[in-house]
Amino acid sequence: MEEQDNIIILEDEHGNAKEFTILFTYESEETGKKYVYYYDSAIEDEDEDLVMNVSIYDDDNNIFFIESDEELAQLEEIYNAFIAEQGLGIDE
Repeated sequence: MEEQDNIIILEDEHGNAKEFTILFTYESEETGKKYVYYYDSAIEDEDEDLVMNVSIYDDDNNIFFIESDEELAQLEEIYNAFIAEQGLGIDE
């Protein structure tokens, strides 16, 4: 993972670089793991569905996928709390 301000650049399985915008990072006091929440920087249209990604990262900015459903559920709760706290919720 290459990092520039709030942008990270990840390579896909074909070696193509793609930019993602970092929404926020989180470090779990419980596990000591660091997480980064990010989305595709190419999405500019408000009507287009935004897909949020979350991955583990280390001190060398390497990205690791999360494989535990339990861990993903906890991270979704953290994401929802962040969105609510920032007033970014979906208007109903």
